[in-house]
Amino acid sequence: MDTITKSERSLLMSRIRSKDTRPELVVRSILHRFGYRFRLHRKNLPGRPDIVLTRHRKIILVHGCFWHGHTCRLASKPKSNRSYWKSKIQTNRVRDSRNREALVSLGWKVLELWECEIRKADGLARKVQDFMHG
Repeated sequence: MDTITKSERSLLMSRIRSKDTRPELVVRSILHRFGYRFRLHRKNLPGRPDIVLTRHRKIILVHGCFWHGHTCRLASKPKSNRSYWKSKIQTNRVRDSRNREALVSLGWKVLELWECEIRKADGLARKVQDFMHG
């Protein structure tokens, strides 16, 4: 059972952004600092990837740990409406996998970054740089 009213829950959920999130902005800042130019959320690619580096044929996906079902402490388990959230997150994971496979089959190299990795920032710039040079 939910601990807040339906209208309060609706207000909270409406404030959650899917674009221009803090982790995404951090990764974009790193890329820009290294001199890379990129496009955002290209509609003509499967899944509308977060960051597209067309010249390099590379894509960076920035995943929120909760929304994409990562197995870290940030991906907390919901305390209410568990069956809905379990189904929702599983559907997100399947869609992510399908989109990633489609991108690879189109010849793109894909890097997935998780929110917890970005928050730590230990070696994040190095990981991005290695991906771009590798």
